[in-house]
Amino acid sequence: MIIGFWIILLVAAASIVGTSIVEEQSLIKTTIISQPSVKSLPIEEGVFKLSYKATDYLQQTSLAPATKKTMASYYKIRAYPGAPPTIPHAIESGHDMGGNSCLQCHQNGGYVEKFDAYAPITPHADYINCKQCHVPVVTSSSFKPYNWHKIDPPKAKQQALAGSPPIIPHSLAMRNNCLACHAGPSAPEEIRVTHPNRINCRQCHALNDNLQNISSVWIRK
Repeated sequence: MIIGFWIILLVAAASIVGTSIVEEQSLIKTTIISQPSVKSLPIEEGVFKLSYKATDYLQQTSLAPATKKTMASYYKIRAYPGAPPTIPHAIESGHDMGGNSCLQCHQNGGYVEKFDAYAPITPHADYINCKQCHVPVVTSSSFKPYNWHKIDPPKAKQQALAGSPPIIPHSLAMRNNCLACHAGPSAPEEIRVTHPNRINCRQCHALNDNLQNISSVWIRK
């Protein structure tokens, strides 16, 4: 009877423990599934938007070597480093907006036979009123004298220590989608990364706090 009693106790204990483990695992799964997704920081939000294109960029970088963009051409269409680029080609209508025309080429890039070049990808495709910031050049001369002097852009590939990942030498305002400028055949050759598949860029590349307000300093000067 004593042996039977202990057997009953062991079976009951095993049943209680087993049921408890199953319920606990079920609770964990339910908690994970029902937990709302955590929003990323605003300056990091765009980093992951082009992550699905990362493997394509690895293959495309070897395409059309004659059409590779350089930093010189990158800054040529900007009034100063950090300024919105001008529209370097003719536009069909003054009322064109992102979803209707601009984003057809600039949302995901791609080769444009007419210009024999890859369309640069916008880092902020959610802003569809493109001409609010980007305008075509209508004249190559000034209507009145001015004392504007173009400032040299920040040096690329700055490093805190030899062999360490380069810091980010510019602010992330309006350009928080790193792969838009640093990956694929439309990216300037000097700043094109070899590892676009490592999507979380700021895990290794840190912001330089001393340079975050540099654009406003240039404007004031």
